[in-house]
Amino acid sequence: MKRLLVLIFPLLLFMGCMSQEGRVDEQAGTDLPPDIMVETSEYMLDSLTFEGKVVYDKNLTGKRPGILVFHQWKGASEYEEMRARQLAELGYAAFVVDMYGKGVRAENREEASKLAGALYEDGLELRARAQKAFKHAKELPQFDEYKMAAIGYCFGGTCVLELARDGAYLAGVVSFHGGLKPLFNGGAGKTTARILALHGAEDPHVTPSDLKAFEDELTKANVDWQLVKFSDAVHSFTMKSAGDDPSKGSAYNEKADRRSWEYLLVFLDEIFGQAE
Repeated sequence: MKRLLVLIFPLLLFMGCMSQEGRVDEQAGTDLPPDIMVETSEYMLDSLTFEGKVVYDKNLTGKRPGILVFHQWKGASEYEEMRARQLAELGYAAFVVDMYGKGVRAENREEASKLAGALYEDGLELRARAQKAFKHAKELPQFDEYKMAAIGYCFGGTCVLELARDGAYLAGVVSFHGGLKPLFNGGAGKTTARILALHGAEDPHVTPSDLKAFEDELTKANVDWQLVKFSDAVHSFTMKSAGDDPSKGSAYNEKADRRSWEYLLVFLDEIFGQAE
């Protein structure tokens, strides 16, 4: 992985904040291998309790750049925890967000559609839940509140974009095969975060007009944005649980999964490092 990054992005890797071992420079000073902790952390919005997970390397001390991980439409799962562990192994602190409430998870597509659909229809509630998770994570002892980012998968991709559109003070957000349409008129006018959208070029859920509108929205708002399209990839291309049949519109694509993760790492290196 490191060799690929050096070949493609040598300047960013030398200018960024990551050490030669791939760990955050600010947290250097231990030769111990990563010892990853996963801790439940509850928080509330109005009368609803949410259950997130804090994931970090206990061998590292002090605050470190923090990354919120927003889940796909079935709710927080082992998949998001796996991604959070990958980030923690690199020296970041990660927080797996719960957008549905403690114990609320979808068992099938129909339930997932209802849960995600309710928040798509009530964009104010979606933004309020995303903002609450962000504010909670900032207060965790492992997180540097001035170095925060958010990533999301599918439904979670929409969540991180809406969080950015709502003006959350984030260094950057990354959407993996997420919906790109804004939930409100006015779009990205309040956005301060840099945006990276990682998109399957054959995703049937996002039309060419959606892509054009997304580009126009961010450009008009003077947002620092990137849109990367992966050939032969459809929706859910990072998730093995999506199966291997692209004709269904959602399918795993190993090459797009690997490449999109590399783009994420370079993006994090840039937003938390010295590269401008």
